[in-house]
Amino acid sequence: MLRIEHIWKTFNVGTVNEKTALKDLSLELREGDFVTVIGGNGAGKSTMLNAVAGVWPVDEGKIFIDNIDVTRLPEHKRAAYLGRVFQDPMTGTAANMQIQENLALALRRGNFRFLKSGITRAEREDYKEKLKVLDLGLEDRMTSKVGLLSGGQRQALTLLMATLKKPKLLLLDEHTAALDPKTAAKVLDATERIVGRDHLTTLMITHNMKDAIVHGNRLIMMYEGNVIYDVSGEEKKKLKVADLLAKFEQASGGEFANDRMILN
Repeated sequence: MLRIEHIWKTFNVGTVNEKTALKDLSLELREGDFVTVIGGNGAGKSTMLNAVAGVWPVDEGKIFIDNIDVTRLPEHKRAAYLGRVFQDPMTGTAANMQIQENLALALRRGNFRFLKSGITRAEREDYKEKLKVLDLGLEDRMTSKVGLLSGGQRQALTLLMATLKKPKLLLLDEHTAALDPKTAAKVLDATERIVGRDHLTTLMITHNMKDAIVHGNRLIMMYEGNVIYDVSGEEKKKLKVADLLAKFEQASGGEFANDRMILN
C-alpha cells in the first residue's frame, strides 16, 4: 500500500544549516499494516511523513501509494489517498462549526458540492453511530461547537474525520503527544478500533516506546534519516523498552539521547 524507494531530503542546501534529514530511505507497507515509528530527535520521522504527504518534494527517490507513483503529485492532490492527524489537537477541525458539521465536511471532502440541505437525517444517525466508537459521549453533543471540546475530544474527532472515507493510508504524527496520559490512552484505543475495523494501512509516529510496542503489528526505529530496526509479529509483542534501547545502542553505536521518550 505504501512503497518508499531510496528517498533523500536535504534542507538548507549550501548553507551552514544544511541538514540531510532522509538518507536513501526505503520502506514498504503491506495493506493493513499498522506500523509504529520511533526514534530520537532529528531521526527523520516527521520528515518521512511529510514526504509521503507531499508537504515538500523529495530530492531523489520515489513514493508509491497503492502502486500509484505520487512522487511529483502536489500535496492537495495526494490528499485524496491520505488521512492525517497532527500532534496539535487544534489542527484538523473547524472550531466554530458543530461536531456534525465537521463530520459532514470530512465526508464530502473531494466531492462536488451542490445547493441542497446540509446534513440528512440518515447522515446524523450514521455520525452518531461512528461517534460511539470513540467512547467519549460525543454522540450526544453533535450540535456542540467543536471549539468547546477538550483537546482529547478534538483529537479523537479529528481521527474520526481522517478515517471517514477510509483512506489508502493513515498518517498519525504523534497524535497523542499533547494529551494527558488518560486521554491519550482513550484516543489510542479508539485508533486501534478504527484501524482494525476498517483494515487501514497506518503509519504512527510516537514518542512513547511502550505505546510503540503495544500498538500495531510492526515497529520501526529510525536514526539519522534511515531505518535501523524493523520488527513485527511475535517478536514485536515480546519486546520491552530495555530491548529497544539496547537495539538503538547496538545499531547507532551510542546511547538513546531523548529524555522525553525514555521517561514515557
